[in-house]
Amino acid sequence: MEFGTFAHLSTACVDLTKPGTEQQRLLDNADLAVRSEQWGFKYAWASEHHFLEGYSHMADPMVFSAWVGARTKTLHVGSAITNLCRPLNHPVRVAEQVAMLDLLTDGRYEFGTGRGSSSTEVLGFGIAGLDDTRALWREAVREIPRMWRDDIYSYEGQSFSVPPRKILPRLALPVAPPMWVAAGNLETFEMAGRMGLGVMCFALAALGDSGIPRAIERYRKALEQAQPVNGWINDNVAVVVPGFWVEPDDDAAVRRFCNSGINRQHTAVVRYLDSIPQPFAAPPWPEQFPAPTPEMITSSRLRAGALVGDPAVVTAVVAQYREYGVDMIVIDSMTGNLSVEDYAGSLQLFGETVIPQFDRDPVQRTRRLRLAAMEARTAPRELSPA
Repeated sequence: MEFGTFAHLSTACVDLTKPGTEQQRLLDNADLAVRSEQWGFKYAWASEHHFLEGYSHMADPMVFSAWVGARTKTLHVGSAITNLCRPLNHPVRVAEQVAMLDLLTDGRYEFGTGRGSSSTEVLGFGIAGLDDTRALWREAVREIPRMWRDDIYSYEGQSFSVPPRKILPRLALPVAPPMWVAAGNLETFEMAGRMGLGVMCFALAALGDSGIPRAIERYRKALEQAQPVNGWINDNVAVVVPGFWVEPDDDAAVRRFCNSGINRQHTAVVRYLDSIPQPFAAPPWPEQFPAPTPEMITSSRLRAGALVGDPAVVTAVVAQYREYGVDMIVIDSMTGNLSVEDYAGSLQLFGETVIPQFDRDPVQRTRRLRLAAMEARTAPRELSPA
């Protein structure tokens, strides 16, 4: 099992009327991502969101990834997600940007994709509705690998067309970078498996208490018939865990998390992400959900939920995720009202006490899969008997 951090520039608990607050929050998110490398984390993910005030101000994960990638040596940086829907992002521009990042990071870029999770975003870019994004995403995710692979690329499609052109620059390696898709329902897990894409889940509640094992089972079954869109199979399941706080005393950790303002973040999620089924209706804005209670956190920990508590308790929760078949846990930590140094201390403690129990391999699994695909492509073929 591997571990990563997640940054979406949450502003639910900060005062945006104070000059410089938004900028400092972004710099703090980037600082945590850079420092996570020394604590044993292998991946730093960043979201893409638009117009979602008070929830996520992370408008461009590729810019964030470039900044973090330039300041790290082994950390993989990735988009979670880049929206592939035209007109929001033109597929050719996305292919060019991914190639640039692949070159600049020497193959450390992870290409996470999706179609948007909010009508506020989708309608803001002139897309007719959330249902239309399915076809837009499917078209782009199949064509972008062709742009890297074909010497001269051309295409006549539904949402975009390209005359014969050489898409530049080329990738760092002769096979495509790892590709992922965000999933919030069982159907997307199955589709990801058929396409050979890694799957990243952001909405455990939408899957229900037993949904993670069921979704992973559907995904693994679909992988058996995979026709990978980018030439090789990235068979990873990553789960973003929004509830996180680790410190030596278990009761103190639970109390601090409950008082961190996480309820404001939860309110913003339910308010905006209307493409993902939510277990609770958002209260009338600007009312907020009440803060979680210690009893709620304790209950959540019994069913592979929040990573909140002392290292021993959190280790047990991580073990539950591993039993479910999760390959990567991604920690969404900077969502409350605590300081960047508070979050850094908690992530460092997690990295020093929990990660070594699950991950001792210094090389990312996606790196190994990509190199194996490159070797398979370049290996001499045996002649069949005459």
